Amino acid sequence: MIDVLIVGAGPAGLMAAVYALRAEKKVLILEKSGFGGQAALSPFIENFPGKTSISGSELADALVGQVIALGGEFQFATVKEIRYAKNGFVVLTEQDEYPAKSIILACGARHRHLGLPREEEFTGKGVSYCAVCDGAFYKDKKVCVIGGGNSALQEAILLSGICRQVILLQNLSCLTGEPSLIREVQKKDNLQIQTNCECISLEGEENFSGIVVKINGREEMIPCDGIFVAIGLEPHNEDFANLIALDENGYILAAEDCKTNVPGIFAAGDCRTKKVRQITTACADGTIAALGVCEWLRSEGENG
Repeated sequence: MIDVLIVGAGPAGLMAAVYALRAEKKVLILEKSGFGGQAALSPFIENFPGKTSISGSELADALVGQVIALGGEFQFATVKEIRYAKNGFVVLTEQDEYPAKSIILACGARHRHLGLPREEEFTGKGVSYCAVCDGAFYKDKKVCVIGGGNSALQEAILLSGICRQVILLQNLSCLTGEPSLIREVQKKDNLQIQTNCECISLEGEENFSGIVVKINGREEMIPCDGIFVAIGLEPHNEDFANLIALDENGYILAAEDCKTNVPGIFAAGDCRTKKVRQITTACADGTIAALGVCEWLRSEGENG
């Protein structure tokens, strides 16, 4: 039986694996898409300890290598449900069942959508949520970036080196990202900032052709080849709601000790209720959750 089953291979899940493995637990990580979570999609990370700058993919590779070196195991699978079972829990995926003594949920969050008509229709055909993934498709073209926080600013900076023109659309009266990123955005000659801008609709017949916005109460059409949506994240916790308590926004109710309402199940990283969601705080959560799991296993009679 697995000692610690971790759902999610982002920074929180990978750091939890490191600590659990160093405590000589048998660890399995289930991941449904790719290593590193949202962090892996970041073109540059400049606030991680010991690194002036590192790409998200480099950081993810380093963390995965660390887990593998300690003997951790990975499986690509989508978790559908968690149930109580003899001596612990059973985690059900689309194809298999995994018995586990304890669980750490580190399933992160997904890109929040605009919620506009035809958004799904145009996804991958003019609407994107990842400049690292799709920016090259818009070389020498005109694009808009929706958002004003750190993620949107990073997307806009990256795209300014690829695209002919980038327009940053922010619904608030000012940008909300870090001052250093705002200064970098303001230096770009081909990057225009438009605040007080509300997205109204996506335009195009068969192909995407632009976005209708409302600026200071007046509607206007911005023709462009594509838009990149960077307006935050939302959690991936729907499949655990039968067992785990969630808040009104779908985040797992867990305090700084990372304990959920179910003894033996912990939550770490962006999926839990917390004020600050950064890579460093995800790693801290992974550490706390793993140490908490080990303590819980000892309390249940396992030799630590």
